[in-house]
Amino acid sequence: MGDSGLGGSTHRTKRPWQGAVEAPQLSKRPPYDPECYLCPGNTRAGGIKTEKYTETFVFENDFAALVEDNVLPPEEGESSLFKTETARGKCYVICFSPRHDLTVAEMSDAEIGGVITTWKKLYTDVSVEHPWLRYIQIFENKGSMMGCSNPHPHGQAWSLSYIPSIPATMLQSEKAYAHAQKWTANAPLLTNGLPSLLLSYATSEIEKHNSGAEDSRVTYLGEHFVSLVPFWASWPFETMVVPYKRHIPSLAELTPVETKDLAHTIGAISRRMDNLFECSFGYSMGVYQTPVYRPSGTPLAAGEEDWSQYAQLHFGFYPPLLRSSSVKKFLVGFELFAETQRDITPEQAAKRLRDCDDVHYTKRLGAAKQ
Repeated sequence: MGDSGLGGSTHRTKRPWQGAVEAPQLSKRPPYDPECYLCPGNTRAGGIKTEKYTETFVFENDFAALVEDNVLPPEEGESSLFKTETARGKCYVICFSPRHDLTVAEMSDAEIGGVITTWKKLYTDVSVEHPWLRYIQIFENKGSMMGCSNPHPHGQAWSLSYIPSIPATMLQSEKAYAHAQKWTANAPLLTNGLPSLLLSYATSEIEKHNSGAEDSRVTYLGEHFVSLVPFWASWPFETMVVPYKRHIPSLAELTPVETKDLAHTIGAISRRMDNLFECSFGYSMGVYQTPVYRPSGTPLAAGEEDWSQYAQLHFGFYPPLLRSSSVKKFLVGFELFAETQRDITPEQAAKRLRDCDDVHYTKRLGAAKQ
């Protein structure tokens, strides 16, 4: 997907560890925190009062990284070595729940489904209202270890006037695979009749899993979506969630049945992550899809490509934990300067997640104490 390689040094986990060890989070947050600027009815850091919402809630980021207004063009550089371009955008905060004490792993399928519906509405509405946009990135940073500034369950959406480099590379990979016409038996095709990189990949992984192979990389198989540790995963327990039955270019094309299955799949893998080390498993999650939504019949802008022909909706979960609730993987040294190295194989990671209980550990431990 990223058109890059990585190495594997799984024996390195046997080496003695004398690095940083941080205490796991054991305290339980209250359902409502009067000091939290994302809780219903509270005043946010920017001085604006948050609505008393009862489900999901979206507002424009008070400290947005991008602004909608046209900015001054960059000054002419003195050398061709330097290149700058202006960028516009709009940024949003998406509160998943009014409850301060929840995470996605502790939410019901119906509650997660509400979040997905909100993502879908934001993606379609913002695309239509601001046709100059070229990309919308929906993501969640869970936990302080991922730099999250507020523990209230929430995510963000950044909309931009250009396609960033990482999704641009992934889209090009999907397009190149389609036109290379590398057919995979039994794999569904794109709506244009060409092979899909991710549908072909998911089909291969599921067939291996269904054969009973011990080295399966599948962590959970739903009716329409599969969760797996990608063959190319960089992070120890990196996970992808992808539809495997048909071409779904974006959230906008999800049916109610597919939305329900996606909600259950996200909940299932989130609970398994938490259960792995019996902690609130930090991660960054991102949605990859067609860059922006264009209603049927809408003409494309000059230079804009119809990426819906090639893009397949999928979700990436990038968690840093490696050995325990307190030992994280850092991309340092060789991995910064040369190439990413895996400390455990994708197959080992998948088995450990697959073997975890689907009941959240806090409920299991709570029931054991009674």
